[in-house]
Amino acid sequence: MNQPSSQLSSQPAAPDLLYSDVEDDLRSAVRGLLADRCPPTAILARIESGTPYDLELWRVLAADIGVAGLLVPEEFGGQGASAREAAVVLEELGGAAAPVPFLGSAVLATSALLAAPGAAGAAGAAGPLLKRLASGEATAALAVPLPTAPGAAFPAGVRVAADGTLSGRITSVGDASAADVLVVPAVGPDGPGLYEVAADAAGVGVKVPVSLDLTRPIADLSFDAVAARLLVGPDAAEAALHAALLTGAGLLASEQLGIAQWCLDETVRYLKERHQFGRPVGSFQSLKHRLADLWLEVVSARAAARNAADALASGSSDVAVAVAVAQAHCATTAVHAAEECVQLHGGIGMTWEHPAHLYLKRAKADEIALGTPGRHRAALAELVDLPGAAG
Repeated sequence: MNQPSSQLSSQPAAPDLLYSDVEDDLRSAVRGLLADRCPPTAILARIESGTPYDLELWRVLAADIGVAGLLVPEEFGGQGASAREAAVVLEELGGAAAPVPFLGSAVLATSALLAAPGAAGAAGAAGPLLKRLASGEATAALAVPLPTAPGAAFPAGVRVAADGTLSGRITSVGDASAADVLVVPAVGPDGPGLYEVAADAAGVGVKVPVSLDLTRPIADLSFDAVAARLLVGPDAAEAALHAALLTGAGLLASEQLGIAQWCLDETVRYLKERHQFGRPVGSFQSLKHRLADLWLEVVSARAAARNAADALASGSSDVAVAVAVAQAHCATTAVHAAEECVQLHGGIGMTWEHPAHLYLKRAKADEIALGTPGRHRAALAELVDLPGAAG
């Protein structure tokens, strides 16, 4: 039975999971740069040094290719693109395990600033910082613990004194050690707010512990009567932080997709070349089945990640559902793909010289970042009114 046209028009638009020509061109540019400047050997050498981030690579990505300003409107010097383009960049960065602060600066911090309601608010308070981030002149970090999931309570670890200075402590902040500016959630007499703090300001302490993922170090931040500038006031701070975390979680799924795709491709390549009993190892039926199962997981992860990116780009009413589905699926797929990569490479997969461990560590760290799969499944159950287990 045909539905009335009025009912059909009220149906939400079907998500576009395909890549556009613009997205393919962006992918080619980023992939070519990473192949030239970010081979696994360079990453392995860098994480042994005291400078894990490749800031020269980040400068080229941010300023020359323009990825730092993808989400920033043109009026603030950005590209005026959408979450779909940012997702493509994250796929490529995940596939290279690139040590650059794109997630922390171009996604999380930028999204928090963009979520300030009204053009006047953004132009008046966050506009100058947005311009600096979009141009690549500065790099920022959103000062929340990396495991913080969308919907979490507003952080109360930093307080605002009567004179407007900040004091407190925040642990496990992603990309903070590479940041010039910190976007700090803090609670003051008037309520919650987001504040701009220079990373080298007097009273700011940055301690970098040894993290699991050495290509994206975390940092513990301390603030002792630090001068700060209000970016987003009490009326919008909680909503802005939630929007940033939701955007970050949704786009992180694309990085996890890139990790899984690299692990699958590298494992297939290796098993075609590795011979045992006079035959390529990849010709053994049991391994074929494992790779086929993994391929199906990656295909499903791509659909979930693209759906989340499209929902974020279009402002879909189902964006929270799309993000929860993407994170619940893509996080576990990335870890499984990395585990299979290490195991099916045999002895060489367990060595420090082979890059497989970089992807396993990035996948495990991403599984915790911005909410665990279990946290997102619980959120999804609430969003779709799925009853929980009794007791």
